[in-house]
Amino acid sequence: MKKVILILTLITIFLIYNNMKKDTVVIPDSAIRLRVIPNSNSTLDQNMKLKVKDYLEKNTYLLLQDEDDIVTARETIKQSIPIIEQNISQIFAQNNYDMDYKVDYGYNYFPEKEYRGIKYEEGYYESMIISIGNAEGDNWWCVLFPNLCLVDLQNTKDNEYRSWIAETINKIF
Repeated sequence: MKKVILILTLITIFLIYNNMKKDTVVIPDSAIRLRVIPNSNSTLDQNMKLKVKDYLEKNTYLLLQDEDDIVTARETIKQSIPIIEQNISQIFAQNNYDMDYKVDYGYNYFPEKEYRGIKYEEGYYESMIISIGNAEGDNWWCVLFPNLCLVDLQNTKDNEYRSWIAETINKIF
């Protein structure tokens, strides 16, 4: 009887774990990434990176919220670059931040990243990069298309998964 319970418990744990893995966000091969690299790691430069990040999260979502075709998404992004540049200039002006920046759309280098326990290999990826000043600070990145930036906006807290079976087994042993 104990063997049957143990086997059923292991099967249940496996099924729960397998189901949790399905909820993990993985970047598709046909994704377009987004990255903001600040001038440096100074408080001022990092704060400006966050202001640009906040603007991009809100506005690029609106641009691509109904988009499911990568070809159309590319065109929408390319056509939006002048507006994005203008808005970044306004953000800098409103904050008395005198720094040059560059918006580059194409295949850009990304170092190896780990996000939510998933390792993303380094390499050249289709992306839009906003480089501010010397672009030597800690960067922020997400996936512009499909718009996984929105996933982070909606999931502001980490989920904790608990298994009654696992907790019961831990209590017994």
